[in-house]
Amino acid sequence: MSESVTQQDPAALREEGNSLFKAGDIEGAVCCYTKALKLSDTQAERAVLHRNRSACYLKLEEYSKAEADASKALDTDPGDVKARFRRAQAFQKQNRLDQAFLDAQRCAQLEPNNKAFQDLLRQLGAQIQQKSAQLNSTDARVQQMFSLLLDSSAKDSDRQKAAQNLVVLSRDEAGAEQIFRNDGVKLLQKLLQSKLEDVVLSALRTLVGLCTGHQSRTMAIVNELGMEQLCAVMGAGASTVCLAACHLLQVMFEALTEGMKREIRGKDEAILPEPSKELRSMLRHLLEMLPAANVSGAGRDGAINLLVKQVPRKSLKNPDNSLTLWVIDQGLTKILQVAGTVPELSDGPALTDNTQMSCSVLLSKLYDDLNGDKERENFYKLCEEYVQQHFGRSGLDAKLRAIQTVSVLLQGPSDAGNRALEMSGMMDAVISLCASEDVTHQQVAVEALIHAAGKAKRASFITANGVALLKDLYKKSENDRIRVRALVGLCKLGSAGGTDFSMKQFAEGSTLRLSKQCRKWLRNESLPPTSRRWSVEGLAYLTFDADVKEDFVEDKEALLAMFELAKSEDKTVLFAVGSTLVNCTNSYDVEKPDPQMVELAKYAKQHVPEEHPKDAPSYVEKRLSKLLEAGVVSALVCMVKQESPALTDPCKESIARVFLALVERQEDRGTVVAQGGGKALIPLASDNSSVGKIKAAQALAKITITSNPEIAFPGERIYEVVRPLVSLLNLECTLLQNFEALMGLTNLAGISERLRQKIIKEKAVPKVEGYMFEEHDLVRASATECMCNLILSTEVQKLYLATGSDRLKLLVLYSGEEDERLRKAAAGTLAMLTAEQPEICARIPGTTTHWLEILQALLLSEITDLRHRAVVIVHNMMQADKSLAETLMESEAMEILSVLAKGGEGTPDPVSKIAQNCLSKAVEYGIIKSSQGQENGRGTEP
Repeated sequence: MSESVTQQDPAALREEGNSLFKAGDIEGAVCCYTKALKLSDTQAERAVLHRNRSACYLKLEEYSKAEADASKALDTDPGDVKARFRRAQAFQKQNRLDQAFLDAQRCAQLEPNNKAFQDLLRQLGAQIQQKSAQLNSTDARVQQMFSLLLDSSAKDSDRQKAAQNLVVLSRDEAGAEQIFRNDGVKLLQKLLQSKLEDVVLSALRTLVGLCTGHQSRTMAIVNELGMEQLCAVMGAGASTVCLAACHLLQVMFEALTEGMKREIRGKDEAILPEPSKELRSMLRHLLEMLPAANVSGAGRDGAINLLVKQVPRKSLKNPDNSLTLWVIDQGLTKILQVAGTVPELSDGPALTDNTQMSCSVLLSKLYDDLNGDKERENFYKLCEEYVQQHFGRSGLDAKLRAIQTVSVLLQGPSDAGNRALEMSGMMDAVISLCASEDVTHQQVAVEALIHAAGKAKRASFITANGVALLKDLYKKSENDRIRVRALVGLCKLGSAGGTDFSMKQFAEGSTLRLSKQCRKWLRNESLPPTSRRWSVEGLAYLTFDADVKEDFVEDKEALLAMFELAKSEDKTVLFAVGSTLVNCTNSYDVEKPDPQMVELAKYAKQHVPEEHPKDAPSYVEKRLSKLLEAGVVSALVCMVKQESPALTDPCKESIARVFLALVERQEDRGTVVAQGGGKALIPLASDNSSVGKIKAAQALAKITITSNPEIAFPGERIYEVVRPLVSLLNLECTLLQNFEALMGLTNLAGISERLRQKIIKEKAVPKVEGYMFEEHDLVRASATECMCNLILSTEVQKLYLATGSDRLKLLVLYSGEEDERLRKAAAGTLAMLTAEQPEICARIPGTTTHWLEILQALLLSEITDLRHRAVVIVHNMMQADKSLAETLMESEAMEILSVLAKGGEGTPDPVSKIAQNCLSKAVEYGIIKSSQGQENGRGTEP
């Protein structure tokens, strides 16, 4: 029957579907049954097709579709026992046990002796009993806990235990539903008002369980509790309560925003109204928290943190930035109010050490999320109006607020900061306040000067006017808070040439003297952490100088002090620590200038960058060893864990750069893994700047190549390594990065089928195939090795079965290349392919006229591994096809096999044994005589 006739005949399509189902092509079978259903016009025929398609959907784990098809079959014939059995199975998988039981019971009545029906009935009975007991006990436990918590005469310890049990229950879907349906939200609302911190924490954590991934419950809870109460809890005092409330709001945001992306929202499958109203209400309340006087510093930080995470777009590919525009319109002045607060002046809201840095990050994120000049101009205008409003007032406090706001803008959206700094009289005020008698005034002004110094437009003005002033403050001030800040200003100006040795601003030895003072302050534990943090800031600039790097890594006490600061509550130090470590490890990007261009530049008397002699690789290697000894890995791991807006993309990028430098030497990788470096790199490879992602992914690749991946990334973590490695298979990455990614993926692909499936799912196979054509020997060989391990998956084998591609030809040709590594990989892949997919054997002669020569050369190789692969390929080909066996036995291959079969010196047992098996097969086919398979020529069967 022709194909066009088959496509129009429902009976033929059904038969084809049945054949595909038996062969395991379930999706193909669904396609045939679906086509047949469109063409079929008899009810009985349609019922059978629905029943068959239901079986397919069960296999594909699409249980609601399986149930729907089985129901349609039963509508036509209620006595169709197969359809009823399939519907019972579909109901069971959807946890609709009562309906499944009724169907299974009917099946057993229709066919009492059918063992499958009886088994399902027993299974369902047990499941229903278990579910009923579980619900009853859960219900009773919830009621018991509620009554205990509401009983004011109960012991505090008992109430705390009950509250803790509620948390555990809420993490289970059945328990969460029971709490919710038992009017639990009202009770939790009362618990939030408790004076006992533990009880409040338990209430918040229980609410997290109720909201996680469940949009309908989240919307109900937001409306019932009200954002006022949640914000009040977050804004009240204790940092542990504040963090727990912040986490709850984060979970609520995620449940609502995730819900907006799905057609069916919430685990209860109810279609719900758009939650955008709730989201805007939550954001409005967070913005109102910012300037509120009754909110604690930790609560304010929590609100800023949530705004950083929830407002800007996650990807600029999404054109909708309406939420950012709304927040700028509703709340930019509120953010600037916090930014401009000078803690020492009494009238502002409470701040922590991290608040203003967090404001800088939020302002920066909002600014980066804007589209086009019009939106940016509006942002500038609002900032300038706010600064001008305060700067124009009489009284010093208002001017200080304006300068402080500019400082925060310079650390965030610096273009807006520069615009504000250029306002009439602003710079003069900063310079004159640096000479103020009041320490607070001095401090605000010096910090503004320091932040302005980093911006190109102002650097030359400040170098001309500010250096003398800063030197004066550094030498004459009696207050260490001022001296350390003045020192950082000098460090910043002194390092303007970066790593260029020939561009030093200050006299020889000045940077060393400055760094010595920075280290002294860093080690001084009697100084407040904020002042010590500034000394790290100074080192971040000074360590551009290789002499300073060398001195710093020798000072173990200073290193340890810096690492302790990195782990502390003060998150503002993170970027300075990251920058200092990038400088010490030379993990910044350095473009090597073209030697000819250098000569031309010298001839034209233009500036030529020079590298410091102590930035040579041997010095860098020693510095890395010193940092590892001092415990740099645990500091970096701690920095990655920080939940803070201060952990910005540039900060994460610097951490990734340092990690990559630390794993450069193979012998150091074990230390990095043992101290948690492998685990810390995974988030850095997925959530980072584009450069940071590549650096972290390359560090992961290096670890995966030389460490046992199952130990370096235990449990489920190993699957998270796949995507970063695949991301390095990119033309924008260097060949070294491509090579290391391929090596890492080869190791992973050799571990388990589940890992191979993950690699396939990440669309790595076509990329690996692309690199098999790479000109560079090592890259080409490593891609082929990776394919050799991936070929263990049936899906990849099927690619080689497909006709019309050169995949198989490439493997055969590579088996004859000179490069030993490439030959081993290609021959190994062929050996596995011919074993797993015998029909490929018959295609090998069609790939190239040289196929026989290539096989013979492999058999004659002096390399044992190649001989072993060759005899396996020959054996597989002989097993698969008698005519192939004849071709092989008529060639020189038979003589070579005869020699290999005898064994002896240089021929290992496995090779000898497989060669004997080849000859035995030839005897079995009657191609050669049976005198131990040694005689050449044709003969009759023995």
